[in-house]
Amino acid sequence: FRSAYTLSFVDRMILSLLVAPIRTALDISDTEVSLLIGLAFALFYTLLGLPIAWIADHWNRRNLILAGVALWSLMTAGCGFAGSYATLFLARMGVGVGEAALSPAAYSMLSDTFPRDRLARAMAVYSIGVPLGSGVAMILGAFVVQTVLAAPMVDLPLIGPIEAWRTIFLWVAAPGLLICLLLLTVREPLRRGLAVSAAGQVADGAVGPGFLAHLKSQRRALGALFAGMSLIGLVMYGVIAWVPTFFARTYGMEVAEAGLWFGLIMAIGGGAGLVLGGSLADRMFGRGIADAHLRVMRLSILLGGPPLLAATLMPNAMFAFAMLGVAFPMLTMHGVGTVALQFITPNQYRARVTALYFFVVNLTGLGFGPMLMALLTDHVFGYDGALRYSIALVTVVALPIAAIILTVGFSAFARDLTRTADAGR
Repeated sequence: FRSAYTLSFVDRMILSLLVAPIRTALDISDTEVSLLIGLAFALFYTLLGLPIAWIADHWNRRNLILAGVALWSLMTAGCGFAGSYATLFLARMGVGVGEAALSPAAYSMLSDTFPRDRLARAMAVYSIGVPLGSGVAMILGAFVVQTVLAAPMVDLPLIGPIEAWRTIFLWVAAPGLLICLLLLTVREPLRRGLAVSAAGQVADGAVGPGFLAHLKSQRRALGALFAGMSLIGLVMYGVIAWVPTFFARTYGMEVAEAGLWFGLIMAIGGGAGLVLGGSLADRMFGRGIADAHLRVMRLSILLGGPPLLAATLMPNAMFAFAMLGVAFPMLTMHGVGTVALQFITPNQYRARVTALYFFVVNLTGLGFGPMLMALLTDHVFGYDGALRYSIALVTVVALPIAAIILTVGFSAFARDLTRTADAGR
């Protein structure tokens, strides 16, 4: 699962290193590039997440993930053959459709595999795919971009000459075949806490209230989780999308070099932050702190927000990277929010609630984070060099609001956790 999640973020984020050649080849603006990075992917990733999650709640989750990996890898390769902005936009939509099959089904399977007092650490290991995949996209992408883009055209067997940047999509899509083969070795775990028919189908009303009634009964706790994570995602996805370009425009670095250093920070620091956050949440929860996971999310903002803001305003690249190196291990501790979601959700709704969660969080964060920063740069500040101020402005507004919302949700989450436990989950 972690390998699949890592690959998904490599395929998802590689576009961030190709801003310059894509802008030149297609004659588009920062805002149009941001739509490719964010909204084109996020729209179908989120919209189709709910019906796909219904399938995950009723049928074989392993097979669903395998089909998703195959689809997003094929569509990533398709990005390399897109002949216009419209076809590239459609290919990015297809990547989103494939990736929508992964996390709801994976979270459901992990929740059936690990006990509650170890679940945060288990999901932290899975979620390392986020910073690791983004980091690998930057690190490998840096070398690939330098090598491939050294020549304006590449001659491919059976295809002929194509622009060099297009071949990068083919390279990052290729590992999907190996992941599909590895998934064939994974067994579907037994669903705990509900009745399953002989055909493997789940009786939708077997445990707890109906799906919509369940959402209504937990609207305050779910609202705090959804809104808090959406605002954090707004900042994080925007930063990941634009930081290499920020270093190029502000400090005159090559995008590939900036991507390399930023990739190391994400892969190492981000992974460490997820493990730290999961371990801290497990320890606090084991001591009887019911809202431990939301408290860790708030702590991640309080510790990671200031150095992230400082990074955008540093006088040179070295200090900016140093601030990012402090910020990312702290900010990625917020990943325990997905664990909190599993704790208050009955088994037969987990994939759908997780998909709804990703619908809100990714549509806001991935769909609008990169675009908001681009819009501020293009239409508020009005010049490319102002990208640093766009990142700073979004950070200084969104993260404090997220911390306040999470704090308001503490008591509601603790109450719903007790109610779910009393219901025999």
